Amino acid sequence: MDGSLRIGRLFGIPILLHYTFLLVIPLFAYIIGSQIGPTTDMLRDIFRIPIDTSIITSGFMPWILGTVVALGLFFGVLVHELAHSLVAKAKGIKMQSITLLMFGGVAQMDEGAPEPRTELPMALAGPIMSLIFGLICCGLVYVTPDMATDAPTQGVLIFVFGYLGVLNIILFAFNLIPAFPMDGGRVLRAVLAIRMPLDRATRIAANVGKAFAVIFGIIGLYFLSPFLILIALFIYIGASMESTAVQYNVLLQDVTVGNMMSAPVTTVPSNLPLSKVIELMYSSKHLGFPVTERDSLVGMVTLADVNRTSPIDREAMQVKDIMTRDIIALPPTASVIDALRIMSTRNIGRIPIVHEDRIVGIVTRTDILKVTELKKV
Repeated sequence: MDGSLRIGRLFGIPILLHYTFLLVIPLFAYIIGSQIGPTTDMLRDIFRIPIDTSIITSGFMPWILGTVVALGLFFGVLVHELAHSLVAKAKGIKMQSITLLMFGGVAQMDEGAPEPRTELPMALAGPIMSLIFGLICCGLVYVTPDMATDAPTQGVLIFVFGYLGVLNIILFAFNLIPAFPMDGGRVLRAVLAIRMPLDRATRIAANVGKAFAVIFGIIGLYFLSPFLILIALFIYIGASMESTAVQYNVLLQDVTVGNMMSAPVTTVPSNLPLSKVIELMYSSKHLGFPVTERDSLVGMVTLADVNRTSPIDREAMQVKDIMTRDIIALPPTASVIDALRIMSTRNIGRIPIVHEDRIVGIVTRTDILKVTELKKV
């Protein structure tokens, strides 16, 4: 995902950190820290246990505890997404990554929507893990006296464990709301897809999700809650995107890149002057060309490659000086869905089609969009 930093791997799955995560941690820390008093009173009422506030409310401690709880909350989100991913792996689905975002996490699969009987346990695994994590934290509240002897330290631990316990139980309940693309919406789709085609089940679940988004948005506007308004936008946009993606999968499921590739292909030699490539882009209105040497594909040159060079240097440069050498090519028998997935994950606009080491065509995003529109007829 664009704007993400890889921070490690768990169970063979890359863990990514989106830049929005770095923005929201200070915000959460501030919100939690500024509400330290009322929150402590709430936790005292929920757990029916005394909480010493002598350390909790002193100096910079509210902001420190706010940061700790915010990081702990996102650790719970990571555990939640890992549960999704491990169930998916157990079902034979390859996971690309887990990304921590402003509003939670995303576990990205190598394929589109899984079979309903696979999606159902996958969707339930995350909320169930959030509930388990929350109950463990709540349990730790009551064993805190055995972990620390002095009351002020006990108060700090009770605050952290208690707050994380409550937040993760809320996360469990919130995720089960049937608002697609949240987990509850995926559960709804999986149940519907057992009885009807996947695209229809997705459309119904997406419409339910949009309805919840409108309700959340109205409530957010009424109470002037920016956070609830953002959640409403997230749900509405996510439901629309998921519905469109499934529609593409259904329409293109039997189409290969060989059926829709553009041919013959305009190629350029690796020793062609860069100025000539720019002229060719102007005359052909194409923004990228495969690069060949002795009829073999060796790279791809695009407008983005040209823009990375200084205009002063272009006169002395050739295609081989700027072309992308690490290219992805597909055989004519490859699925269009695979091509679209590669374009999305690699952020590329075209893929050359190669048969017996010779380039026989090229597929672009525009080609896929045109075929999709025709399939709707």
